Amino acid sequence: MLPVALAVVVALVVSQVAIFLTTIYLHRALSHRSMTLRTAAAFPMRVLLWTTTGIKPRQWVAVHRKHHAYTDVEGDPHSPVMLGWVRVQLTNAALYRREARNPATISRYAKDVPPGWWDRHLFDRAWLGLGLGVGVLMLLLGPVWGLVAALVHVVAYLSSNAAVNAVGHHFGRRPYENTATNLVWLALITAGEGHHNNHHAAPTSARLGHKWWEIDFGWWAISVFRAVGLAKVRLERIVFTGPKDRDRVAA
Repeated sequence: MLPVALAVVVALVVSQVAIFLTTIYLHRALSHRSMTLRTAAAFPMRVLLWTTTGIKPRQWVAVHRKHHAYTDVEGDPHSPVMLGWVRVQLTNAALYRREARNPATISRYAKDVPPGWWDRHLFDRAWLGLGLGVGVLMLLLGPVWGLVAALVHVVAYLSSNAAVNAVGHHFGRRPYENTATNLVWLALITAGEGHHNNHHAAPTSARLGHKWWEIDFGWWAISVFRAVGLAKVRLERIVFTGPKDRDRVAA
C-alpha cells in the first residue's frame, strides 16, 4: 500500500475509534447516564480519548447537557437554527471551546463529573495526550506520514462531530417532535449519532437506533461490553421524555 493511502487508512481508523469512544463513554455513559462502564473498560477509554482528542470529559458533558437544556433556542452552544448550519459545521470546534471554557457552564452542568486524581495529574494536560498520540503515529508511519495521518484524523473527527450538531439539526427525517433529525449516512459514520432525532426524543436511552433498520454501531459495541460484563444499561426499554419532563441539568 502506498504511504499516503496507508496514512489515510490509519487516520480514519483512529478517527472511528475516537468517535466510538465519544458516543459510548462521553455521550451515553457520562452525559446521560444511560449506561455504566466497569473501570476495566472506562479507564482505557479515558486514556484513548486523551491521546486521540485531548477532550476533558467534564467539559464535553457540560456543553452537551446545556445543548439539551436549550436545544435550538437562546442558550444552545451550537444551534444551527440560531447560527445557521454552515457556520456550525465550519466552526463547531470553536463554539465548543468557547462554551467549555465558561466556568458557569461547567459548575452547573457537570457537578457530577468533578476532576479526579488522574485528571489533575495527567488527563487535564491535553497537549501531552495529543502529543503522545501524534508520536505513536509518527513511530508507526514515519515523521511525515505520521503527521499527515494526524491531520487527516483531526479533520475527520471534527467534521463528523460537527455534522451531528449542524446537519443533524437541519436535514433529514423527524419521526418525533423535536428539532433534531435522523440521517442514515451520518449514523453510519458516527457510530449511531446520526439518529439524532431519536436521541433527543429519548435521551436516557443507550440505544439510538429505534427501528430494526436504524443501524447503531455504538449500540452493537455496548452489547458486546454487556455480554462480557463490562457494561450495564440503565433502561432496557426506550423511554420517551418531553421538554416539560426533562431534567434541564442532566437531560
